[in-house]
Amino acid sequence: MSITLTLKAARRVQQTLAKRGGGLGVRLGVRTAGCSGLSYTIEFADARNPEDSEFESQGVTLLIDPKSLPYLAGTELDFVREGLSEGFKFHNPQAKAQCGCGESFSV
Repeated sequence: MSITLTLKAARRVQQTLAKRGGGLGVRLGVRTAGCSGLSYTIEFADARNPEDSEFESQGVTLLIDPKSLPYLAGTELDFVREGLSEGFKFHNPQAKAQCGCGESFSV
């Protein structure tokens, strides 16, 4: 079971951590929300929680809480630019359905 970053996503995380003056890495998770049931969460992390699972990808530390880990197994996080918009995009092989706006998913 792994969670990975593309090179573009890793570079963006590293740039943002440098701009904010440091940090441990990125905390990824899921929460109940949206039309399809689950929504992704992402935040910069300054410390580990004792229950976190830790992964490293492209030199970036990824922290996942135990509740979210089964939903994120095998996920790749990318950073994309589409027109004037840019942001992180989750490629989750477990997602069976996604809402029209792309903000939530179900497994």
